[in-house]
This record gives sequence, structure tokens and C-alpha cells, in this order.
Amino acid sequence: MSDLAGVLAAFHDAMRCEAGLWTRAGADAFPILTARTPQAPTPERFPSVADGECFVESTSGEILISRIPGSRAAWLALGPCARPGVDLRRLMAFLLPVVTQYMQSALEVEHAANELAERYEEINLLYTISEILGRTVALDEAARTILVEVSETVGARRASVLVYDRASNALRPVAALGADLAGVPAISVDDPCSVSARVFRSRHPLLVEPDQMLCPEEASYRRGAMLSVPIMWTAPAPRGAEPLGVVNLSDRRSGQPFTAGDQKLIAAIATQIGTAIQNTRLVRASVEQQRLTHEMQLAHDLQMKLLPSDDIVAPDAVVSARVVPAESVGGDFYNLFRLGRSRTGVMIGDVSGHGYQAALIMALTMSAAAIHSQTTTDPGEMLHALFTTVRDELAMTEMFISAFYAVIDPQSEELCYANTGHPHAFLLAHGHDFERLEASDPPLGMDERQPRTTRRKWAPGRDLLVLFTDGVSDARNPIGERLGEGRVLETILAHRDEEPRVILDRVFEVLEGHMQNAPRRDDLTLVLLRS
Repeated sequence: MSDLAGVLAAFHDAMRCEAGLWTRAGADAFPILTARTPQAPTPERFPSVADGECFVESTSGEILISRIPGSRAAWLALGPCARPGVDLRRLMAFLLPVVTQYMQSALEVEHAANELAERYEEINLLYTISEILGRTVALDEAARTILVEVSETVGARRASVLVYDRASNALRPVAALGADLAGVPAISVDDPCSVSARVFRSRHPLLVEPDQMLCPEEASYRRGAMLSVPIMWTAPAPRGAEPLGVVNLSDRRSGQPFTAGDQKLIAAIATQIGTAIQNTRLVRASVEQQRLTHEMQLAHDLQMKLLPSDDIVAPDAVVSARVVPAESVGGDFYNLFRLGRSRTGVMIGDVSGHGYQAALIMALTMSAAAIHSQTTTDPGEMLHALFTTVRDELAMTEMFISAFYAVIDPQSEELCYANTGHPHAFLLAHGHDFERLEASDPPLGMDERQPRTTRRKWAPGRDLLVLFTDGVSDARNPIGERLGEGRVLETILAHRDEEPRVILDRVFEVLEGHMQNAPRRDDLTLVLLRS
């Protein structure tokens, strides 16, 4: 089990989570096969797991136990986890197929060993390969050593291991014997003359004679007859068996042809190699996903810190604003500006798309808006100046920005605004219903013209400016139903005489009640302002 111990060790290093494998040896005996720590869960609880899984408490923390499918009575235990907030069920869903496949492969190797009981060197080779793979989860480091061991046993002077690369749809050499690896070309899986490509496509071993299927790409590691065996990974249903690469052997020292026994031996070794390849990919993918999740969270935290405090425009205006972030960085933003003579500038926007590009455009837009808002009090001019600053970035990323910008002047009792494609902007005038502040221009990045400035009367201390992004109106409940713009406006209208912070709390109470535990698809951004 040393190879599986290597996988569990790599899993622990990547996830900071303990893992152990147990099996029933007798009526009351549960010896551990392999584990990261002796602090393992109480084995007498294992039989109750049956074919499912359960949580148990140990002295060191919560542990999840799952029965491993197959004829062998075995259980995989995960926990405790040193990283807070980790979902043990998700880790189990990742690791259980790997362990299950390993145990299936181990049974296949045992069966092959029984059939080859009289071939001591070959049996010893299987254990040697197992030890090599157990010392590393990086196949490239072990492939040449494996080829040397295999070639010495079957007497082949030339050999190669080719692994499938999905991006190029080709078999990439990772190890070669009797040839310079740097000079061994990759082979397209559609190559009609390649033995390796045919074996990969057919998923069956092939022994070709010296004059059959001669291929220039295989000339460096082939001399005479060649035995080619697929490297397979038997994935859990419904995917089934999946080819991962090919092992080739040629130029036998004895001059004798390769036998059916040789084919069985290489097939057993290829099964081990296939498990190692898949384990390497799964561990790398998991580590990369964990790293990406961490980096995305840091980016979103930094993004939220760019947003201004509500009291930055006090006492000229009373503002309440809130952004509830989605699970990844996005393009929602708002900004507040003190413009002198009691005037207040307020802006809300949404960069199309999500991810790092949208977040970078958002940060650039906020920085540029802070500068341009101080050079003009005309909203249309400000948005046009903002567009000229970010024009190149929008063109390069093929993104655009829906934005609303308003300047409120309580002395002249006037609201001036420009709206470039932002649908959710409203004026709730005292004693009246909502007036939608229409988007008179397309989003920034779709038109070169300066946005139009529109003016409205403003009652200081009584009128309410309401701005929100589509993440609020499009919020979904667990069965996919939208909250809708109407529910948002009804809630605000029912509490119109309250302070902005109270109104904002009521809207988010409605949002939380509607969404329940459904995942957020977008940032939820709401800005309320009285001046």
C-alpha cells in the first residue's frame, strides 16, 4: 500500500486533511492499511456505514467515514481537517474514486501475479513499479525508472511511455529508453500509420511485426517488432474505462518474439501507471482549484475595500449602501463624491462579465471616476471623460459598462443625471410614486458619443434616490424563481419615510427570505440617498 500512502500523503499536504484506509481482517479486527496519522476514528462504528457514509466524533475532531465499493470490506476515513470551513463531503467525493480505483487496480495486479506465479522476476517487477510510483505523484519523475525496470525484465533495448495531451489531441512522450527524449516527437491520436495512436484509439494491445505499420514518429524507439499496450484508467460509472496513454517495447535482446505473458505483464504495469497518471492529475487539479479559490477570495476582499464609506458625503447627504459579494470577483461598483457647495455625486455601475478582467475594469473605472468627477459637474461630460480613459481596456477585453451618474444640488433643488444602459435607477419624489430615470444612452463601450444629461426637480430631505444592480432583481430562490424588480420597489415604497439605512435593511431582509440557501449568482448592490 505504499503507493496509496504516497497519494494520501500528497492529499494531506494539499488539503491539510487527515486520511486513513481501514479493512476488515476478521470478525472483530480492523487493521489500518495506511494513514497519515495514528489518530484514527473508532473502527467499531465502521460496519454501520454499509454502502453509504457517516460522521463520527474523535478526540481530535469530526471525521467522515465512507464504505469503499468492491468485494473487499474497506472504509476510507477523512478528518480532522486543519483548514477551517472545509466540506469533508466534497473532499470525500474527490478522494473516494481515487482510492476505489486503486483497490480495483490492486486486485487486478494480484490476479495477474497469481497467473504469473512462476515468473519471479516479473512479480518482483510489479512490486518494484509499485514502490517507484509510491515515492512520487509526478509521473515524469518515475517513468524512465519504470521503463528501465520493465525493459530489463522482458529484455527490451528500446521503450517509451506516451501520455495523452487533451489540448493538442496528441500522445506526448514522457520517457524513452534507447532514444533521446528531447528528439522524440508527439504523435497525433488520429495518425493512421502510428502503432501507438491505433492502440490508444482501439484501447487494445497490439504486437506488430518488423515490417508492419512503420511510422517515422516511432522510429527512434522502435527496432523490429514492437509490443504496444494502452494505459487505461477505469473511472467510476457512467464514464467507464478511459485511455490515458501507451507503453511501447521493442528491440528484444534475445531476438525472441514477445509473448502473451509479456503482454499480460505490461498490461498490469500499465494499469498501475494509469492510476498514477490520474492521481497526479487529480491532485494537481485539486491544489490548483484550492489556490484559485483562495486568490479569488483575496481579490474580492480587495475589491470590496475600494468601495467608499456611507458617511464620506456627510453631512451633505444621507447615504446607505451595501454590496453582498457573490462567490467570485465581479464588476458591480458604486462611488460617492463630495463636489462642494453641498453638492453630492453618486455613481453605480456594472462591468459586463465576471472574474479578474471585470474586477480590473471595475477598479480602473472607480479610480478614473474619482478624478473626472472633480473636473465637471455635468454627468454626461463626466461619463464621457470616464469612457475615454477606459476605452482601450474595454475594446481589448470586449467588455462594456452600464453606469448611472447623478449630481444632486440641494441649494438649486435639482437632480442632474446621465444613464448609460443602467436599468435600475429611480427617483421616489415626496408624495409621488417611483419615476424611472431612463437609460437614454447605451452602455459605455458601445457608443463613442457623449451621454445626454437630464435634469429633474429635487426636494431636499424628502426625495429618495434608489439605485441597484441586476443582481438584486435577478436573485433566485432554490427553485430558480426571480425576486423581480417589483418586489424591491414595493418594499422601498412601504418604508419610504424611514431612514435610508432602515429601508436598506428591509430590502435585504426580503432578499434573504426569498433566496434562502440558494447560491448567489451575482453581487447584490443597493444604494439609497437623501440630500
